[in-house]
Amino acid sequence: MNALRAAAAAALLAFVGGLMGCMVGPDFKRPDPPKDQSVLSPEERIAGTVSTNVLGGQAQRFVQDMDIPEQWWTVFQSQPLDALIREALQANADVQTAIQALKVARQNAIAQRAALFPTVGPSLALTQNQTSNVLSPALANALNPFGLITALLNVAYVIDVFGGVRRAAESADAQTEQACFLLEAAYLTLSSNVVVAALTEASLRGQIVATERTIAIQRETLTLLQRRFAIGQAARADVAAQEAALAQAEATLPPLRNQLSQQRHLLAQLTGQTTAHIPAQTFELSSLRLPESLPATLPSRLIEQRPDVRAAEANVHSAAAAIGVAVANQLPQFTLAANYGWQSQTLDDLFDPNNGITSLLGVGVTQTWFDGGALLAKRRAAEAAFEQAKAQYRSTVLTAIRNVADTLRALEFDALTLAAASNAERAAGLSLEITRRRLAAGDAGILDILNAESTYETSVLALVQAQAQRFSDTAALYQALGGGWWNRDGEGNLNPAKRATCKAPGAQPDKPAAAPNAAEMRRG
Repeated sequence: MNALRAAAAAALLAFVGGLMGCMVGPDFKRPDPPKDQSVLSPEERIAGTVSTNVLGGQAQRFVQDMDIPEQWWTVFQSQPLDALIREALQANADVQTAIQALKVARQNAIAQRAALFPTVGPSLALTQNQTSNVLSPALANALNPFGLITALLNVAYVIDVFGGVRRAAESADAQTEQACFLLEAAYLTLSSNVVVAALTEASLRGQIVATERTIAIQRETLTLLQRRFAIGQAARADVAAQEAALAQAEATLPPLRNQLSQQRHLLAQLTGQTTAHIPAQTFELSSLRLPESLPATLPSRLIEQRPDVRAAEANVHSAAAAIGVAVANQLPQFTLAANYGWQSQTLDDLFDPNNGITSLLGVGVTQTWFDGGALLAKRRAAEAAFEQAKAQYRSTVLTAIRNVADTLRALEFDALTLAAASNAERAAGLSLEITRRRLAAGDAGILDILNAESTYETSVLALVQAQAQRFSDTAALYQALGGGWWNRDGEGNLNPAKRATCKAPGAQPDKPAAAPNAAEMRRG
């Protein structure tokens, strides 16, 4: 009889082992990349931008498949900016949040993968029992009631026949990959926000300088009119009109200074500080350099580089594996259990060899026949979540391509705008100078000088804003292209056909998290 049981158990194990290679649910397949050869239509493509002989007026050319440095912001050649971003990557709260989220996903994946191994653990039970007198005594000594001490070592193993446990581990690993790319996106967003905040500060400082220069000119004009009024060569109304124009110009300074203060506060926040600790670095447009060569990446490479696209792809992978989990839950569940231990009435002889109890093999098979449709509904929900994840991925890809296309066109038009603003500023400056001379000679009226001053003030501010916009949209292009995280090992783009994989920062739980480095994140 024992031989028959052993044979049956062996046959069952062989059958289960044969099924172990099966994994229900869809195998994840990476979405096909876009086949377009450019993010722009043929009629929109250009090789570069026009140049203008002013600060930030260099021509920029778009280079197909040009790689991006990991620290992409260094293209602006500003050491203060480099230092500020390093501070931000070390201390920013949003980055720290993303780092901890990655750690959560990692540990959840480890916990899920542990289900592939047996569970082993001891148990101890102390019971007081009494059997009915109509039954045979439970103990050899016929003692009734009786106490019983049971010590066991239990081993349990869920046989992953249909791959539900492996699919759950696959889903958890994909969620870890998603968290890793979301961390990359946090690094990219932070560095971009710091660059834009610094450029905005530089723009505001330029606008303040331009406004102060305009105010100084208007004060000189007012002084001239006051002198002419004193000798009877100008009307009081002319003086009053110039005083009003000066006051209006002076009124524009406090809002600009307020905006500058807010930008300084923003930089403090981005670097993980309170507003009582404003960064020591300050920024002006003249301290920055505009890169003359810009990357123009193919859509097929863009989706490999964008952290948000890669995170969306990992989400699709996780959702696909979740279908396998839901399908496996509808199928029979196989478990193995074994225990070894001792049973005695007293602790003194609990571990006597004669008191040993053993259950070497227990095979359990369970199958849900009726649950009100719960398992079926969960499978359908998993399938719908998979379709939702695929739709979100497509939306993310389209958004990424549009971001790059918009930025490339913006750079083209920024250069044209700067050229027009430069011409307008030169013309307005010349017109103002001529009008002031005419006013001094008595050949121009108050309306002439007011119009000339207003036009000049507007053109000067527009020029500064156009210069800053070229820098800002250049930064936006690097952000739209993914930021260069795949080059963190310093090797460069040695093999564009080889897919870069996310290697998470190795910050220890008891240490402050640091920005990723070459040993922690490298190309796969």
